[in-house]
Order: sequence, then C-alpha cells, then structure tokens
Amino acid sequence: MKFKIDTKEKIVVFCPEISVLDANLAEDFIHTATSLPELAERNLILDLALVEKTDEKGVEAILTVYRCMYDNHFSCAITGVNNILTASLKAAGDDMLNLAPTMAEAIDLIMMEELERELLDGME
Repeated sequence: MKFKIDTKEKIVVFCPEISVLDANLAEDFIHTATSLPELAERNLILDLALVEKTDEKGVEAILTVYRCMYDNHFSCAITGVNNILTASLKAAGDDMLNLAPTMAEAIDLIMMEELERELLDGME
C-alpha cells in the first residue's frame, strides 16, 4: 500500500494513498499503520482525505488501528473523511471517536489528550 507519513515531535500523520479501503486492503492497512517505526512514543493522526469508499472490513480496519493506539496509551484522531465514511465510522464505532474536520483540529485533539495524560500521570 502506498502512503505518506509526516512525523512531528509527538504526532505521526499517516495518509494512505488509496481511494478504496476494502477487505482486500484492510489487513495491509492495519499492519502498515500500526508497525510504523516512527510511531514509537508518538500519537497518530489518520488522514483519510484520499479514501473515497470503504466496506465493512475497511471501517473495521480503521477502528482497529484507532483502538490499538489507545490500547498502547497513545491518542489517535481521524481527519479528512467524507460524509459517507463519517457516518460509517460513527455507526460502527463508539461516540468517542476523535473525528476532526481539519488537520489543525486533529492536532489540537491529540495535543489536548497528551496534556491530559501528562497531568494525570503527574498526579499519581
């Protein structure tokens, strides 16, 4: 799978360069997005601006990557999604998904969660 990544201090932006995320690409998407060496000690933003269509397995793959980040005590935000994909993600996921209309808002969400984690760790 072709993709672009942009590594920042505390964030990796992962942008798959595919128009359809379906059952054929779901496993590859999960493996690629979760095994990026740049992700070590960083949060993730999934920029899905180029993804026009998904099927059930594609939506599952996005949610798997999303949950994987939180299971490892990092944050994830999803941006660049069209209306159809937004509806599919909301229907399949929970109400707590970080869906951001712009990259700037996705970065803000991640940084707020990062700050919250730091504050909570400091209180223990």
